[in-house]
Amino acid sequence: VQLQASGGGLVQAGGSLRLSCAFSGLNNYAMGWFRQAPGKEREFVASLSRSGDSTNYADSVKGRFTISGDNAKNTVYLQMNNLKPEDTAVYYCAADRRWMVIDAREYDYWGQGTQVTVSS
Repeated sequence: VQLQASGGGLVQAGGSLRLSCAFSGLNNYAMGWFRQAPGKEREFVASLSRSGDSTNYADSVKGRFTISGDNAKNTVYLQMNNLKPEDTAVYYCAADRRWMVIDAREYDYWGQGTQVTVSS
Protein backbone atom coordinates (compact mmCIF):
# COMPACT_ATOMS: atom_id res chain seq x y z
CA VAL A 1 0.00 0.00 0.00
CA GLN A 2 1.23 3.45 -0.91
CA LEU A 3 -0.22 6.90 -0.41
CA GLN A 4 1.55 9.95 -1.85
CA ALA A 5 0.38 13.42 -0.87
CA SER A 6 1.34 16.48 -2.89
CA GLY A 7 0.24 20.00 -3.67
CA GLY A 8 1.27 21.88 -0.57
CA GLY A 9 2.97 25.24 -0.67
CA LEU A 10 3.01 28.82 0.52
CA VAL A 11 -0.09 30.92 -0.05
CA GLN A 12 -1.44 34.19 1.26
CA ALA A 13 -4.49 34.32 3.48
CA GLY A 14 -7.63 34.12 1.40
CA GLY A 15 -5.91 32.06 -1.25
CA SER A 16 -6.48 28.49 -2.41
CA LEU A 17 -4.58 25.26 -2.77
CA ARG A 18 -5.52 21.80 -3.96
CA LEU A 19 -3.87 18.82 -2.34
CA SER A 20 -3.71 15.45 -4.05
CA CYS A 21 -3.25 11.99 -2.61
CA ALA A 22 -2.37 9.28 -5.10
CA PHE A 23 -2.78 5.80 -3.70
CA SER A 24 -2.18 2.21 -4.72
CA GLY A 25 -2.78 -1.19 -3.22
CA LEU A 26 -6.06 -0.15 -1.63
CA ASN A 27 -9.39 -1.74 -2.33
CA ASN A 28 -12.63 -0.43 -0.90
CA TYR A 29 -11.19 2.02 1.61
CA ALA A 30 -12.47 5.35 2.80
CA MET A 31 -10.00 8.20 2.59
CA GLY A 32 -9.25 10.99 4.99
CA TRP A 33 -7.15 14.11 5.35
CA PHE A 34 -5.51 15.14 8.59
CA ARG A 35 -3.19 17.94 9.55
CA GLN A 36 -0.62 18.60 12.21
CA ALA A 37 0.69 21.99 13.22
CA PRO A 38 3.93 22.36 15.19
CA GLY A 39 3.43 21.43 18.82
CA LYS A 40 -0.09 20.18 18.24
CA GLU A 41 -1.71 16.81 17.83
CA ARG A 42 -2.72 15.50 14.45
CA GLU A 43 -6.30 16.53 13.78
CA PHE A 44 -9.03 15.38 11.46
CA VAL A 45 -9.83 17.59 8.49
CA ALA A 46 -12.11 15.67 6.12
CA SER A 47 -13.06 12.19 4.97
CA LEU A 48 -14.67 10.60 1.96
CA SER A 49 -16.66 7.38 2.02
CA ARG A 50 -15.65 4.37 -0.04
CA SER A 51 -18.42 5.03 -2.53
CA GLY A 52 -17.52 8.69 -2.75
CA ASP A 53 -21.09 9.64 -1.94
CA SER A 54 -20.56 10.86 1.60
CA THR A 55 -18.22 13.35 3.18
CA ASN A 56 -17.39 14.52 6.65
CA TYR A 57 -15.60 17.71 7.67
CA ALA A 58 -14.13 19.25 10.76
CA ASP A 59 -16.10 22.30 11.84
CA SER A 60 -13.05 24.49 11.33
CA VAL A 61 -12.96 23.82 7.58
CA LYS A 62 -16.63 23.42 6.70
CA GLY A 63 -17.61 25.66 3.83
CA ARG A 64 -13.98 26.26 2.85
CA PHE A 65 -12.54 22.80 2.11
CA THR A 66 -13.90 20.13 -0.20
CA ILE A 67 -12.78 16.51 -0.36
CA SER A 68 -13.34 14.54 -3.54
CA GLY A 69 -12.05 11.47 -5.30
CA ASP A 70 -11.28 10.16 -8.77
CA ASN A 71 -11.44 6.38 -8.76
CA ALA A 72 -10.07 6.14 -12.28
CA LYS A 73 -6.92 7.92 -11.12
CA ASN A 74 -6.80 6.41 -7.64
CA THR A 75 -6.51 9.91 -6.29
CA VAL A 76 -8.23 11.88 -3.55
CA TYR A 77 -8.21 15.65 -3.50
CA LEU A 78 -8.61 18.33 -0.89
CA GLN A 79 -9.61 21.67 -2.34
CA MET A 80 -8.85 24.37 0.18
CA ASN A 81 -10.32 27.84 -0.33
CA ASN A 82 -10.24 30.99 1.74
CA LEU A 83 -7.18 29.74 3.58
CA LYS A 84 -6.32 31.20 6.95
CA PRO A 85 -3.02 31.37 8.83
CA GLU A 86 -4.40 28.83 11.30
CA ASP A 87 -4.63 26.32 8.46
CA THR A 88 -0.83 26.20 8.40
CA ALA A 89 0.23 22.61 9.04
CA VAL A 90 1.58 19.46 7.50
CA TYR A 91 -1.30 17.73 5.76
CA TYR A 92 -1.55 13.95 5.58
CA CYS A 93 -3.82 11.61 3.68
CA ALA A 94 -4.88 8.34 5.23
CA ALA A 95 -7.04 5.30 4.53
CA ASP A 96 -9.45 3.33 6.67
CA ARG A 97 -12.33 0.96 6.14
CA ARG A 98 -14.74 3.32 7.92
CA TRP A 99 -15.31 6.84 6.58
CA MET A 100 -16.74 8.46 9.71
CA VAL A 101 -13.64 7.85 11.81
CA ILE A 102 -12.01 11.09 12.97
CA ASP A 103 -9.43 9.61 15.33
CA ALA A 104 -6.08 9.43 13.57
CA ARG A 105 -5.10 6.39 15.62
CA GLU A 106 -7.83 4.37 13.95
CA TYR A 107 -6.55 4.84 10.40
CA ASP A 108 -4.75 1.93 8.80
CA TYR A 109 -2.50 3.56 6.22
CA TRP A 110 -0.79 6.92 5.93
CA GLY A 111 1.02 8.91 3.32
CA GLN A 112 3.88 11.28 3.94
CA GLY A 113 2.85 14.83 4.66
CA THR A 114 2.80 17.90 2.49
CA GLN A 115 3.44 21.30 4.03
CA VAL A 116 0.84 24.04 3.74
CA THR A 117 1.85 27.50 4.92
CA VAL A 118 -0.61 30.38 4.92
CA SER A 119 0.84 33.85 5.42
CA SER A 120 -1.16 36.70 6.87
